[in-house]
Amino acid sequence: MGNDAVFRVDGLRKSFGHIEVLGGVSLDLHAGEVTVLMGANGAGKSTLVKIISGVYERGGGTMSLAGQNFAPQDFAPKTPAEAIRAGVVTVHQNINDGVVADLDVATNLTLDRLSGSGAPTLFNPGRVRREAKAVADRMGLAIDLKARISDLSLADRQMVAIARAMAHQPKVLILDEPTSSLSSAEADRLFALLDRLREHGVAILYISHRMSDIRRLADRIVSMRDGVISGVFDRKPLDYEGAVNAMLGRKIHLDRIVARNSARPVLTIDRLRIAEGSRPISLTLGDGEVVAITGLVGVGKTALAETLFGVRKPLTGTMVLNGKAYAPGSTGEAIAAGVFLVAKDRSENGIVGDFNIQENISLPFHRRMSRLGVLKRRIERATARRQIGELGIVCRSEKDEMSALSGGNQQKVMVARWMSQAARLFILDEPFQGVDISARRDIAAKLRASANGRATLLFVTELDEALETADRILVMSEQTIVGEHRNADIDLERLLAEVAGGPLHSAALSADR
Repeated sequence: MGNDAVFRVDGLRKSFGHIEVLGGVSLDLHAGEVTVLMGANGAGKSTLVKIISGVYERGGGTMSLAGQNFAPQDFAPKTPAEAIRAGVVTVHQNINDGVVADLDVATNLTLDRLSGSGAPTLFNPGRVRREAKAVADRMGLAIDLKARISDLSLADRQMVAIARAMAHQPKVLILDEPTSSLSSAEADRLFALLDRLREHGVAILYISHRMSDIRRLADRIVSMRDGVISGVFDRKPLDYEGAVNAMLGRKIHLDRIVARNSARPVLTIDRLRIAEGSRPISLTLGDGEVVAITGLVGVGKTALAETLFGVRKPLTGTMVLNGKAYAPGSTGEAIAAGVFLVAKDRSENGIVGDFNIQENISLPFHRRMSRLGVLKRRIERATARRQIGELGIVCRSEKDEMSALSGGNQQKVMVARWMSQAARLFILDEPFQGVDISARRDIAAKLRASANGRATLLFVTELDEALETADRILVMSEQTIVGEHRNADIDLERLLAEVAGGPLHSAALSADR
């Protein structure tokens, strides 16, 4: 192990049945360095992390962790608790793996000290709150310590999970897509903390597809493909394009969107207010048009999506769909009107884990696929096979369980579900969250190729996703629209100022008065 190598993986292998997921992975993590790991969905990243963190047992190879004077010691945790005690702490992409929803913030932040060997025999609420406050202060976590995790936003839950990990003062910290649910300000706070950890010699493995994160943090980039390391990039300046190409195994050509115009309105929104104190929203979406609404986390994107889909009611305003008044009282009414939504959190609002691909795709449309109350399995099967082919879902057959699919392919199934039937308004809330670049572009290409006959509305936080997919880009802030841009020769400075709520934000709000 090198002088500054804290952790080493050498020839790591793992198979599930006859399928080899890791084919001999070798990787060093260095003290005071952020190593970014990039890989398409299914490349083996999650399996690698689960072996390191003690969730899975390795099938071959070795792992070693630096001990005193950096002398390597065998590292083979049988449980996550063993890995944590050794100084290897992981914040998983699934936020619910890092927090306990039924407990309050203070208990979550001190949970690992309250359990296991050496834990106090008596529960002392005062001590718990004091220790939790110390952890929160170090993290800069401005959250009510008495609040239940289940009552927090997704972003706040993520921050609690990260803060809980930091409380262990780890030698090695692994972060799997940690900014996927964070606002820009929250991400900046995380980055500042990682900078401090780097200065204190912590080795950090950071898994992300967000180029903004990678450019901000990476000392080194490691690309992974098909269960092996396909490239290591540590020469300055870092070769970001080379890392992406190594990850995908092919050259990416970034074709600019040719923005389309539409003269036929599908949905007209007039002075719609979705929150108390917010300014009204007015906009029109046209046939064949793909429109992206972007903005920071918490600005109201999901609230607007749920209003359009009948999950919640607007405070004021009207909507017209296909020339008729549209005011859905339920999701069923929205679906009957041809309004479909790919929800933000596929694990909670999307996939049904106990169902296979075919069953997940057909789920909302059983009535359309039935006759006299009997589901026509032939139609269900043909629909699933068509969508698998059109979206390039990697699977053995439509009978595969959802748990057997990578995250990107699970997301494709969710998109396939709602694309299997004709829609008039197709809404997608953060459809690329946790999805690799290749899957993102597959989904975006399919959305644009099939856009005629409906209006498509994307809610995205990442500007790159909007720029690569949409004909028009709208900026949302404080539950209203503050900017509009046709995706051709966009003034990025102005767009970014609107997203950040700068001077142009105030001007846009004034114009709406």
